[in-house]
Parts: sequence; structure tokens; C-alpha cells
Amino acid sequence: MISIDNLHVEFSARPLYDHVSFVINNRDRIALVGKNGAGKSTLLKIIYGEQSPTSGTVSIPNETTIGYLPQVMKLQDNTTVKEEALKAFSGTLSIQEEIGRMQQELAERSDYESEEYMQLVEEFTSMQERFQMLGGEQYEAETERTLQGLGFKRTDFGRPTAEFSGGWRMRIELAKILLKKPDVLLLDEPTNHLDIESIQWLEQYIAQSSCAVILVSHDRAFINNVTNRTIEITCGHIEDYKVKYDEYVVLRKERREQQIRAYENQQKEIAETKAFIDRFRYQATKAIQVQQRIRQLEKIVPVEIDEIDTSALRLKFPPCLRSGDYPVICDEVEKTYAHNVFKNVNLIIKRGEKVAFVGKNGEGKSTLVKCIMNEIPFGGTLKIGHNIHIGYFAQNQAQMLDENLTVFETIDRVAKGEIRLRINDILGAFMFGGEASEKKVKFLSGGERSRLAMIRLLLEPVNLLILDEPTNHLDMQSKDILKEAIKAFDGTAIIVSHDREFLDGLAEKIYEFGGGRVREYIGGIYDWIKEHEAAAPALSIQKTAEKASVAENMQKQEEKSTPSDSDIMSYAERKERMKQISRIEKQIAETEKQIAEKEKQLSELDSLLCNPDNASDMELVSKYTEVQSLLEKEMEKWEELSVRLEEIKI
Repeated sequence: MISIDNLHVEFSARPLYDHVSFVINNRDRIALVGKNGAGKSTLLKIIYGEQSPTSGTVSIPNETTIGYLPQVMKLQDNTTVKEEALKAFSGTLSIQEEIGRMQQELAERSDYESEEYMQLVEEFTSMQERFQMLGGEQYEAETERTLQGLGFKRTDFGRPTAEFSGGWRMRIELAKILLKKPDVLLLDEPTNHLDIESIQWLEQYIAQSSCAVILVSHDRAFINNVTNRTIEITCGHIEDYKVKYDEYVVLRKERREQQIRAYENQQKEIAETKAFIDRFRYQATKAIQVQQRIRQLEKIVPVEIDEIDTSALRLKFPPCLRSGDYPVICDEVEKTYAHNVFKNVNLIIKRGEKVAFVGKNGEGKSTLVKCIMNEIPFGGTLKIGHNIHIGYFAQNQAQMLDENLTVFETIDRVAKGEIRLRINDILGAFMFGGEASEKKVKFLSGGERSRLAMIRLLLEPVNLLILDEPTNHLDMQSKDILKEAIKAFDGTAIIVSHDREFLDGLAEKIYEFGGGRVREYIGGIYDWIKEHEAAAPALSIQKTAEKASVAENMQKQEEKSTPSDSDIMSYAERKERMKQISRIEKQIAETEKQIAEKEKQLSELDSLLCNPDNASDMELVSKYTEVQSLLEKEMEKWEELSVRLEEIKI
């Protein structure tokens, strides 16, 4: 579909990437990975056409459409939520207006036998067909479903976009992109402002979509659930893995070990060659051999090792005084603004517990945290236990740093004991390595300040940690370091997060915020998700009823707007119905052909894997898994098409 050929990008003396080539195929789901600054976002911009490479080409077929969600967007303030989302259907709405005009003209004219009238009928039929291919009257219902899937309530649809925070407005832009149904979807950190339910909805949407996807994300669970291919930008080139992220991590570790062995062997060879040259440089009898060794040395291409792996780095919170048995007790706590945020909140957090606050955005998670910190007034009783020292990471915590200090000085002032010897290692693990440690705080971006505030918190002696969205600006490695530090923490932790992988194995109790209530769940994050999925059938029935109601209303409106005495509409409808049946039957035939091919491939691969010599061939195993996944998708597609065909024929 899209071909990237010999791409070269330079911003400084060292190229960002050099002679990079790969192809994006139909239905590819690609995770773009690499350390911060490797050029992931830049590559998305180049593919979208927002930025030009130093050299090389990006070949995109003329009919291919691309949807791009950047990290920072220019947003509109002069419309409502629904009006802004409906802009995705500007072309469809124009066609609908034209159909209405033609329909009115057909109803008013009486020259049924004239050539002009029949030409108008043909144009009307063609326009109707195009309109139906674009989704027809379903665009409004589809817009509402997408907005609701991304967390908006029906009461939000008529609200001005200016009333929403940047995170919610990002969701509106994401809705517009998804509703346009592009052939290729480029997503740069799409989950940063989504709650768990919205992330799961987006996962399902991508799974059911036929578009190709390239995404940059630090949400490990999300990219594992969505992608089937991983492209790593490393050392100025790319490594292409035809596997999802978790499998890539294993393969990457093996590759790095091979690189280290190759590097060590090369260094040994270089040292021996140099020793020979130094030893025999001035002996005439060895002059030819010395010159040969010098030429050999000049021709050696240095083995590059992927960026330094600091996963072995372990942080531990400094010791602190033992707290009381119950750090936090809430008794009938409630908070009301213009509406009731929550009420009758009763919870007890015991010493040493690691708990998570989860739920949709705006349901009161951060509000209860502010109540615990006594930053805002509230109703009821909230007690903080004896001898509690709180370490608080708020979403605005970065603004409290001293802007005149450097990054290194900020950490050096709170580090105690032997940890001071490892400050540079810690800064490097959180993407402040090298010259970045000497930058002053006032020159840091918002994300960099948040990371620095997190490092500072990790080095302070506290016994109650309260972390509000701590992972938003951390890469996977930094998140792993933070997670291990919290797991080893002797004190109590309250974590507000939508990152499932981060919470998994960390939080042992879940508090769900929603509908003005706070419910307690004993168990981990995936236990809570399973309990929600168990309740999904009731929700599905409700959504089906809503869709049926919307379809019924739309049918009534269509019948109302269509002239009942016109034979033209019945002719157009019959023609459209026959075309739809023919189109779906062709798609079913093509799908059956694909199923037969995939089953044949699986049979051949199965025969190969039955051979003991191939049992450990990871490439064959990976290929078998990939083909099996494609077969399952084709089977699902065949079932969907068969159901649609039956519905149309009824």
C-alpha cells in the first residue's frame, strides 16, 4: 500500500535515520518503537506528508487516504461536540443535499418519457448508490456511537468544544479521524487521554477495521492487543519484526546479545591487529603484512550495539518512619460542584496496601485525591492516619519545581547516601542522559518536567504514595522501573491510572468511580475488567435497543420525505438492492478463496513443524501463528458477509 524507500533524515551531524526502507501492507498493524528522540513521531509526520525527509521517497497510491492523530493538535472552538465530529462527513452531507434537490425535481416534473428525465433518473440512482456506499443515513448514528465509545455522554453532544479540556478535545479529533474511515491510520500516543473503557473500545474498533495502522504508544497492553508487527528505530536504521510487542521484546534481547558477542569479537580482532602493526611496523621483512593489516583495519565496519539497556537499574524508596495501621479512612465523604461528583464514599486503606482508583474521566478520581490532600473542601469525614508522610504526584506537580536549577541539581538536592553516586544512571533511565542533565528546568517541556518531578518523588522518604496519572509521559522502560520501585515500597500507595499493564501485579485492590459512587473490588485490574465484561451482555442489549430505535426513527423520516406515489424511488431501491447483493456475493467468493489458501498454507506449515528438525524454528512458528490469525479473521469476515446477505435478501 505505502512504500518507504531509502529514507534519510538529518537534523544535526548524526542522521536521525539513514537509508530506511520498508512497506506498509493492507491490514498491517504496526507498533513503531524506539527510545525517545529516535524519530518515531517524525516518521509518522513524513508518511502523512507534514514533514519532508532529507532524501528518499514515500510512495502512496493516489486513492489511499490517511488519518493522522498527532500528540499536539490545533483545535476548533466555535462548534459543539457533535457538530465538530460531523465534519468528518462533509462529503456525505453534500451528496445528501444534492440527492434531496434531485428528489424534489423528480417529484415536480411530469415528463416521464423524455430523455432529460431518464438522464436525471440515472444521475439520481448513481448518486444514491454513492451515498449508500458512504454509509447513507447511518452517519449520524455512527457519529453518536463513536463519541460514546470514546467516553462522551449524550448530554455532551450539544456542549461547545471550548468547555472541554485538551484531553477531551483530542477525543473529538480522534472520533473525526475514525469516522472518515481512512485506509491508513497513524496514531501518536492515542491512549494518553483515554480511560480504560475507551481504550478497550478503540482496541475493538481497530480489530474490526480493515485499515492499516501505525501507532506510537507506551501502553504495552494496548499495542499487544492491537498490533501484529513491530518496527524498531535503533542506531539510525530500522529492525522489522513480524510479531507483536511482547514477542519482539524476546527477539530483541536475543539480537542484542548477538550484537554484544559480535562487538566483543570485533574489538578483540581490532586489538590483535593493532598489536601486530605496532610490533612489526618498523621491520622491513614484515612491511607488506603490516600494510595489509592497516588496510584491513580501515575496512572494518564497526558493530553497533542498540542503545544501552538500563533495565537492570533498580530504584528503592529511602526508609521512612512506620505509619499507623490505617493511613486513609473515608466515612460518608461527598463532593458537589454544579453536580454531585460522588457521595457516601466509605473506604479504609490499610498500611502497606497498593490500591488503584479507576473509572471514566470526570467521575471523581482526582477529586477524591485532592480531598485526601485537603486541597478542596468536602462533606463527611476523612481521616489521615498517624505519622503519615505523603509523597504526592499530581498532574500539575511539574509546575512546583525550581525553574532556576538544572535537572542534575534538582535531583542532587533530594538524593541521600549512596544513591547520589547513581544520579546519572537514574537520570538516563528517565531520558535525561548526557547533556540533558545540565538543562535548566525552565527550558524543559511539560512532559520532561513531569518525569523530573517523578524522579524527585522516588528519592524522598515517604510512607504514603499518591500518584495521579504517573505514567503519561514515561516510556516503557521508565514505567517498568517505577513499577518495580512501587512494588518494593514498604509503605502504602494510591494510584490513579488507566494503564492496565502498569497496574497489573501492582494494585491488589480496585476502587471504581462511576455514577456518583465508589465501589470496592478485591483483586487486580484484570479481575475488575473480567467482572465488567461479565456484565457486558446487559449493556449490549441496551445498545442494540438504542440502535433499533435510531434505525426506526430514521426509517420513519425517510418514508416521510419520500413521495409515496413515485415509481422512481422503488426502481432505484430495487436496483440498489440487486447491486448490494451482487457486491456481497463477490466479497463472499473472494473470502472463501482466501480461506482455502490459508488452510492450505496451514497444512503445509503443520507438515514442516511435525519434522523434529524444524520444531525449534521460531520463524516457522511465527509464520504459522500469523497465518492462523489471518484465517480466523477471514472466517469472521465470511460470517459477517453471510449474515448481511441474508438480511438484504429478506
